[in-house]
Order: sequence, then C-alpha cells, then structure tokens
Amino acid sequence: MDRMKELVQILNRYAYEYYVLDNPSVSDREYDKLYDELLNLESQSGVVLFDSPTRRVGGEPISEFSKHTHINRLYSLDKCVTYEELESFDERVRKVVKNPQYSVEFKFDGLTICLTYDDGKFVCAATRGNGIKGEDVTAQVLTIKSFPLVIPFKGKIEVQGEAIIKLSTLERYNESVLEEDRLKNARNAVAGAIRNLDPKVTELRHPEILFYNVNYIKGKELKSQEEIMSFLRENGFKVFDYFKICDNLDEVKNCIEEIEKKRREIDVLTDGVVIKLNDTSMRSELGFTDKSPRWATAYKFEAEEAVTTVRDIKWQVGRTGKLTPLGILDPVDLGGVTVKKATLNNYGDILRKKVEIGSSVVIHRSNEVIPEILGITDDSPKGIKVEKPTVCPFCKTELVENGANIFCPNTDCKPRVVAKFANFAQKDGMNIDGFSEKTASQFYDKFNLRNFSDIYDITREQLLSLEGFKDKKADNLLLSLEKSKDVSLDNFIYALGIDGVGKKTAKDLAAKFSDINNLMSASYDDLISVADIGDIIAKNIMSFFSEKSNADEIEKLLKCGIKPIYNLVISESFFTGKKVVLTGTLSSFKRDEATKLIEERGGKVIGSVSKNTDLVLVGENPGSKYDNALKLGIKIIDEDEFKGLLYT
Repeated sequence: MDRMKELVQILNRYAYEYYVLDNPSVSDREYDKLYDELLNLESQSGVVLFDSPTRRVGGEPISEFSKHTHINRLYSLDKCVTYEELESFDERVRKVVKNPQYSVEFKFDGLTICLTYDDGKFVCAATRGNGIKGEDVTAQVLTIKSFPLVIPFKGKIEVQGEAIIKLSTLERYNESVLEEDRLKNARNAVAGAIRNLDPKVTELRHPEILFYNVNYIKGKELKSQEEIMSFLRENGFKVFDYFKICDNLDEVKNCIEEIEKKRREIDVLTDGVVIKLNDTSMRSELGFTDKSPRWATAYKFEAEEAVTTVRDIKWQVGRTGKLTPLGILDPVDLGGVTVKKATLNNYGDILRKKVEIGSSVVIHRSNEVIPEILGITDDSPKGIKVEKPTVCPFCKTELVENGANIFCPNTDCKPRVVAKFANFAQKDGMNIDGFSEKTASQFYDKFNLRNFSDIYDITREQLLSLEGFKDKKADNLLLSLEKSKDVSLDNFIYALGIDGVGKKTAKDLAAKFSDINNLMSASYDDLISVADIGDIIAKNIMSFFSEKSNADEIEKLLKCGIKPIYNLVISESFFTGKKVVLTGTLSSFKRDEATKLIEERGGKVIGSVSKNTDLVLVGENPGSKYDNALKLGIKIIDEDEFKGLLYT
C-alpha cells in the first residue's frame, strides 16, 4: 500500500507537469513503466486509491445522463460586438464603481463544465445546462487528465472551466479516422466528446479543461479575479497563460486588439475576449440580470456565422455507405465567401436542430471548412419536414440503420465505389497524380471498374476514349500509375480504406508490423498493443483482412507490381528525440514534406512553442511562434540550416 501511495503521488506529479505545465520531466516510457507497476499492484490488492491515475480510463457506456443541480447558478455572459457597446458597458459599471479595474482573458469556444470538490476530493462534473441544472458528465470528465482529483483546499467548492479540444489534437484525430468520420470543428468535437454516453469516445478525442472561475467556495474569500486565477493555479487547475488587469477602457481595447492578432496563432479555438470587474466585492453591488452578470461582458469577434434559407436536403453516400445530409441553401456571404451548401451530421441531427425545407437557419464556418447548419432561427417559418430516406438515392437499395447513422449496404453503389477509388488514389494513399473523383466516375461508368487492381490494367487506348483525355493527360496518368507502385507501407495501408484507419493509425501500424503480410496475420492482442488502437479498430482491421475478397485484392495489387515498403527510421540523427515546431512559409519544402523528413529521422513535429520545444524551423513571414521561441530562448533555424541538418 505504501508503494501504491508513492506511485500515485509520483504519477500525478508527472501528469501535472505534462498536462498542465506542458513541461514533462520524464519520458513516456518511464511514466508507462511506473503506471504499469501501479496497475499490477492494484490488480493484486484489489484496491484503487481515490486519486489513482488508473481511474481516468473510459468506463462502460451509460444509458442516459442524470441531472445535477449546481450549488450556485451558472450565468451566461452578455456580449458586445462594437467598441460603442463596450463603452456602454463601462458606463453602466462606473455608475456603481468609481474607478473600475477590469480583468481581460481569452474567450474560448468550447463547452462550459462545472466541477465540484468536497474535503479536497473531486465529487462530480456537470455541464452548464440551464444554469441551475446541468447534465452529470462525471464518467466522461474522469477521462480528462488536465484536472486534479485531489486539491489542497478542503472546503466545498465549485470551479468553472471551458472544455476544449486543441486544434492540433483535432487535426491528429481527423488523421486517424476515415474522411467521412472527421470532426468539422473543435467546438462540436468537444461537445460531442463530453456529451457522449460512451466515456471511451471522450477519451479517444483527448479533451482538456481550461479553468477561469470559482463559482462557489466555502471557508475562503477570493477578493478579485486575480486571486481567483492564483487560487486555481495553486490548486493544480490548468489556466490559460494570458491574463491582464486594465485600469481603464483604453487598456482593455489594447488587449482586445492584441488578442485579435494572437488568436489565430494559438492552439485553441477562440471567439472573443472576456472582460470582468476585477474586484469581487463590488460585483455583488452590480448584481445580475435574469441571464447575465452586470459586472462582466464578452467582446465577440466578427462572427463566422450567417443566416440563410434551406431550399433542399440532398443525401451524400460515402465509401463506407454512410449517408450524410447536405443542406442546399440560398447563397449567402460568409467571411468573404459565397456559401451555397452546408452540412448536417445525420438524420437525428436534422430532427434535433428542427431543420425543415424552407427553414431559416444559422450556418457556421470554422477553419475554412464547409459550413455547418447550427440550427433554425427564432423566427424561422414552418417548412416541409425532411423525410428519413428508406432507399439509397443512387442505387435504390434498401437502407439499413446502425446506431445514429443510415447506410447503403450495396458495395457496388456508384458513389461508394467512386469515393473508395478517390481515397485509394489520394496523396496520403497511393498518390496517383491526375486521378480525380471525375476520373473514378468515368472508370465506373465506361469500364465497369470495381476493384483497385483494375486501375492498373487500364490501357492508353481506353484512356483516350474518355471525355477530356488527350495524349498528354493519358500519358501522365499512366506514368503516375507506374510511379505509385513504389509506395510506403503506411500509405498503402491507408489506401485500402479500412474502417477507422486514418493516416496516423496507418503510420503506427506500419511501424509496428513493417510488412503487409505481418499486418494481415496480426492477432487481436498484437493490434491493441499499438498506441491509440482499441477494441473497435482492432476488430475492424481483423474483419477486413479476414474477408477473402480483400485478401484476394491485396494479392492482385502485389502481382501488379506494387511494393509497399516500410522505411526504417534512421537510428540516430540530429532530430532524434527532438520536438520541432514549423512556422512561416517554406520555399523548398511543403509543410507535410518537412514534417515527414523530421519524423523519418526520429523527431516529432508539434503545433505550438513551449519550454518543452527543442527547435523551431522558420520560413518566410513567421507568426507568433517565432516571437515565442525568441522569448524562451529556443534554437531557431532557417531552411538552409534545416537542409544541412537532415543528414547530420
């Protein structure tokens, strides 16, 4: 028991350094060794200590969320979008407070979470809900490693924060799944992670919580927002490092302009600035409206949202057969782009958002992706109900439901085959330059192609018979097909289109098995030993290779001359073990090419600069990452130095 207590203390300190301070003091291997020792002792003793890190593993799915009543009501913030509105807020405050000081913080675009502690121990976690009652999401939040299970303060307390998913984390997640299962933006990703009945889904998406408020505290007085933030830090809660106190509104405006510039560079989705009266004793004099505190406001940046009308709903079919609804809209300008289409997740999403044909809807665009329909407006007219499809809109096969989604089971359905070919040929797959979805569609219609191997039997004469193909285009495609036969193993694995196997998982599988035959014969235990591969993906991989048609197809591809090769990482290089950040525009390399070169040499490319960064590669017009590297004294290199170090 003494050793278990010691291990828990050590592992929690290491986790705090890693997840909160972003400054780990030990390697992952050393941490895992101690974690496994603790796991073994817990198994032998049958005892799991309250603050053991092993409690943070996703448990079994729950049937529904129970309700949780907050000790103190959680209010939403009033907002302003112009300096005139901000000045009006300041005037209202000054009627009560003579010389107000304001705190200024980033406003993050995630999901509000409230955590309760008693006697220094974590009790439960809940969403904001209506401010009085929220949903109990304790099982989901327990999988998050960036908050403490035990704190020094022993009184009863509620702390408030924003659950977020870092943009770099979202990017890595999307690389690990099929294209049609990728998450559209960080806000929806974290909401879906926390409000999912299966805690394992939460764990897989790696959310974090950034804390900013003490909503209730017994036995201690916090006199200012400064004291609140210090208290949160002292008790091991993760807070964002930007926090400023302003003595007047001009200083607040300067902070807003500073945050407006910085928000594009940080690794978290933001949508504004939070301005609060610093003195908490004066807050009670200002009080609250029915919805918001009078002593705080959110300055919202220019919205990436617009209102338009839904004219139709079209159903798209992906390569797994999954149907996804697409809203056809009245054209509307959004961030300088004319938008005519927007996505919905599934039929249940249509019902939840009450979207009908003819509805007036709010659409949202984030990170330059296709916009999403958020919901109908308050004054939306009654429209025509969207009927759930029962047959495939393309091949008329009867559809099947699996969970929240609808699928076309016909593997010969044209959009399924076309999407399958397009995925096979893309850059992260076989990298067949000049092979587009249009080409795949022509191959389907004209040559009745259904298998990947059929592509390699196409002749020049056949290509010239297709619309749009002349001598040069035909020759280029044939050359590209020949070049594609020398392919890396991870690209080949990704190209096969195994359900749940994205780019990252394909790389991990290639590194583990080093040969396609080894992967095809891998056992369940072999597969789940690979990082981030769980029960579902392991079973998907085994199921894929156990199907005779897939095994036969791989054999045909190999007979075509395709040679999937695993390139071993150079055992030792300058980059081995180093964490590298890229910033600015590189002239000699594409960003993904530079990343691959670093990773092949044992390095790791990360998204943001911290004390833990070893090296920053700078191109033209670098952003704030360059400034942060200078401040922290991190080694900076240009492209010429990079080229020289590649073979050091």
